[in-house]
Amino acid sequence: MFFRQLPTKDATLSYLFGCGSCHVAVAVDPVRGDEDWFIEEARKQDVRITHVIDTHIHADHYSGGRSLAERSGGLYCLHESDKGNVQFDFEALADKQRIEVGNVAIDVMHTPGHTPDSVCLLVTDKRRGDQPWFVLTGDTLFVGAVGRPDLADREVEMADQLWDSLREKLLDLPDETEIYAGHVAGSVCGAGISGKPVSTIGFEKRWNPMLSMPREAFVEALTLEIPQRPAEMDRMVEANLGLKPAPSVVV
Repeated sequence: MFFRQLPTKDATLSYLFGCGSCHVAVAVDPVRGDEDWFIEEARKQDVRITHVIDTHIHADHYSGGRSLAERSGGLYCLHESDKGNVQFDFEALADKQRIEVGNVAIDVMHTPGHTPDSVCLLVTDKRRGDQPWFVLTGDTLFVGAVGRPDLADREVEMADQLWDSLREKLLDLPDETEIYAGHVAGSVCGAGISGKPVSTIGFEKRWNPMLSMPREAFVEALTLEIPQRPAEMDRMVEANLGLKPAPSVVV
């Protein structure tokens, strides 16, 4: 199994990983303008990108997901709750769905809270064993923080859903499971995000202040100090939904 993490615009982290033996790979949360990096890394690894997954409709950057899927021939994937919201065809992902990519298995976990369509991706290298190796948490769980709950304009309701998603989907994973999130410090998608690009479930359970709170305290704390909304958020969301074209990339 190979794994690449790309630190990119707006403190975002994107990913490319897959099975070198079977020459197949998956791209996760590519940012518009980074498509060439994914194409080149896939060429270096001698793999074909079969799936391009956005963990949710992003509000802080223009997604490069659809354009990368078109260029690579891979399926562009979003959670099934985006049906009817987006203006293009996509591969709908369901909770508990498994994607097989050579010797790599990806289990989809629907984790609403940051947005209604948020998913986390639990990854197992089957040549290494049956236990998951790491989880891509998108904007649901960060190192040292959790995702902001207000983007759908229902912050209390979404914070409550986020508490359930964390408890029911992520915190029951083995402590040694590695975490790779969608952002590091500098992002406005959460308050108090660490600059460290990787952690584990066990470390976050011990040190992430949001994960030790009971439900009511969690919802109160998460809705008390919400970061300023991303600049150009409305334009980005409209573009990522396919309602309007994204602006040209400036190189």
